[in-house]
Amino acid sequence: MKILLVEDEAKVAAFIKKGLEEQAFEVDVAFDGAMGKRLALYNQYDVMIMDVNMPQINGFELVKIIRLEGITTPILMLTAFGTTDDKVTGFDAGADDYLVKPFEFRELLARIKSLHKRTGENTVHKGKKLVILDLELDLDEKSVKRAGKKIDLTAKEFALLEYFLRNKGKVISRVEIAEKVWDLKFDTGTNVIDVYINFLRKKIDKDFDKKLIHTMVGMGYIMKED
Repeated sequence: MKILLVEDEAKVAAFIKKGLEEQAFEVDVAFDGAMGKRLALYNQYDVMIMDVNMPQINGFELVKIIRLEGITTPILMLTAFGTTDDKVTGFDAGADDYLVKPFEFRELLARIKSLHKRTGENTVHKGKKLVILDLELDLDEKSVKRAGKKIDLTAKEFALLEYFLRNKGKVISRVEIAEKVWDLKFDTGTNVIDVYINFLRKKIDKDFDKKLIHTMVGMGYIMKED
């Protein structure tokens, strides 16, 4: 596996690089956002790891740049900024996972392996649409419509809606959502999942009489026709 590590703290970068190389990974290190951008755009990687607070280009902006270039490589944010707002900002920028410093190396390793495995398991469903009532999700175009009206979603909102649609009529726990839409080791003690479900509700339910996402108190959520 080839890894890009964008980290401006030399000691942290050296620690991570040494640990990953001991696992037989190939690691390129960038010590600022500009160098990270050059490496990300001109080389191919299996996973990218990046800090947020960096010189020249911060991590959030760098993720946006990478995604705008059409690069879909999994990105793990590794940072001391661990509030819910920080995580939402990272996910909305296009990050796939978020690990807060300080961290244990074995957890970092597990996150990397999970991201790589999940990417390898992704399948493309050509010409496939997921539908409930008047809501339609197009897997090819990555678009969503309800009652013919286009709804703009972030990448994480789209992934969350897709999971709901694939499991419509089934009660889904917060832990399951964390495992399937985010990462197996996702911190379920935060309210990020609830925040994203609220985001999704505002976009697909708020302006419509029939609600699709329902809360099952003490159990989780379910997508069904009201």
